[in-house]
Amino acid sequence: MEVQAQAVIKKGKNVDEAIKDALDELGCEIDDVVVEIIEEASKGLLGFVGKKPAVVKVTRREKPEEQPLRVVEGILNQMKLDYQIENVEWEDSTVRINIIGNDMGLLIGRKGETLNALQFMTGLIINRGREDKIRVVLDVEDYRRKREESLESLALRLSDKVKKTRKNVVMRPMSSQERRIVHTVLQADPGVTTYSTGDEPYRKVVISVKK
Repeated sequence: MEVQAQAVIKKGKNVDEAIKDALDELGCEIDDVVVEIIEEASKGLLGFVGKKPAVVKVTRREKPEEQPLRVVEGILNQMKLDYQIENVEWEDSTVRINIIGNDMGLLIGRKGETLNALQFMTGLIINRGREDKIRVVLDVEDYRRKREESLESLALRLSDKVKKTRKNVVMRPMSSQERRIVHTVLQADPGVTTYSTGDEPYRKVVISVKK
């Protein structure tokens, strides 16, 4: 994903001309930016000697939907990773950001622990002081999406087992995000119900026959 410039400094015969050049380069409208006038144009002595152009700094306003991306980029840059943001997907109040690059195993960590920690940190930062919370899902080369699909398939198989045997099935300990996937995929099944039991980090999902 190409990262757009966030600010430019431009010179012009006057402030308006300098701002126009900056807007053209940023691809923005005036309402999308903050303008800082560094120096007004000066005609100089007799209109020629010492003549100076106007100088402005024009900064793109960060849109709310861009904040998660900027936070993730800031953290990854500090980690000095060779990465690219492949795509950013929004669905209601959830944003999914998929990261690709070299040595992505380091970013995933053991059983996704590093990725989960980064996701948690990003959520804390962008939701600080916000009333309308944003749910952040960070993925690395679709690692999490593949795990989600695998977990959904497992939950469906286990629900069939519960309905056949009429006995509860207790799944392995999972993160809150993984538990949410199981609850969601089975919530429309009229034959089973799900609930969580135990304490973190060993909290598990129980699939039982709906009575």
